[in-house]
Amino acid sequence: MKVKRIQAIEDYIHTQGTVSLDDLCDYFGVSKNTIRRDINKIAEKNTIKKVYGGVVSLQENVNELLPFENRDITNHYEKEKIGELAARYIEDNDLIYVDSGTTTRYLVDHIPSTKNVTIITNNLDVINLAADMENIDIFVIGTTFKRKTKSFVGIENWSFFQKYNVTKAFMAATAFSASHGVMNSDILEYEVKKRMIEKAEKKILMVDHTKTDKSALLTYSSLADFDVLITSKELPAHYDQYCRENQIELVYNTDN
Repeated sequence: MKVKRIQAIEDYIHTQGTVSLDDLCDYFGVSKNTIRRDINKIAEKNTIKKVYGGVVSLQENVNELLPFENRDITNHYEKEKIGELAARYIEDNDLIYVDSGTTTRYLVDHIPSTKNVTIITNNLDVINLAADMENIDIFVIGTTFKRKTKSFVGIENWSFFQKYNVTKAFMAATAFSASHGVMNSDILEYEVKKRMIEKAEKKILMVDHTKTDKSALLTYSSLADFDVLITSKELPAHYDQYCRENQIELVYNTDN
């Protein structure tokens, strides 16, 4: 836990750029002495600089460079909150698609045990988390396991998607913007995402704020195709207008 906390603190500093010790104590729920010890440990790597009352990141755009296996640590607390907010849209007897990614997995933790839900997914973490939940049935799609993204890809028969009335799709993204849409970087995952957007009755995008106005290799959907956008912090003002114009419900964590 200590190693994970230190990594989470470092990633948070890089995300914020500059942050005070008091903010770190509040965000991570630890004492100032603990934060100081953790900061000293991180400072040994020369990735941050201690300043009076706080710390400054010495890296630029670090979140864009993180490999997939480290993204689950980055913005962990914000992704947890996104999962909690997204779970509020789940109703009894829903048939939902849960996309691959490190944010969507947190949805499962917050599905009420009183609601019976069927999940279609290619996300290994989601499968493992839901396996012991008696109120959840699981359909796994994809014939080939992609270790790098912990997802299953390769759909031999796309008619699979026509059999089921997917009530809601909880989608992830590598990046998104009003102009370039919702993006990812994997051609094999792109096909699954695109099909689910076309199939689901309600589309819900789960993305932390660091992915705003960034770019990735492939656009699998217009942002206007989504019914709900759930993110970790208030977005730039032009997104409020965009969401109003396109009837998108914009939801963000008000605890920040």
